[in-house]
Amino acid sequence: MSYLMLGGAILLEILGTLLMSRSDGFTRLWPTLGTVGCYLLAFTLLAQTLRTMEVGIAYAIWAGAGTALVAAVGMAFLGEAATAPKVLGVALVVAGVAVLNLAGASH
Repeated sequence: MSYLMLGGAILLEILGTLLMSRSDGFTRLWPTLGTVGCYLLAFTLLAQTLRTMEVGIAYAIWAGAGTALVAAVGMAFLGEAATAPKVLGVALVVAGVAVLNLAGASH
């Protein structure tokens, strides 16, 4: 169940970040309210996840997945350049999260 809550938190954080990019520096009402709402719900789910999951593992998954998925959405749908260094950076983030998960699972 904790992984489902964490997954929901990650999806809400990604949606909030994408809405933030549309808020024009928090000058557009609806994207701004959507950003705030998504982040409040995301942090609520993350807090619930931390009741049963180590903070280092949860945060690594949260930050890594969020970073990788927002970068992928930007490159696939928002016209951001998919350069080799960007793709390598995302791969390294994903690899780092995987290593932390494996280290946490060995305890």
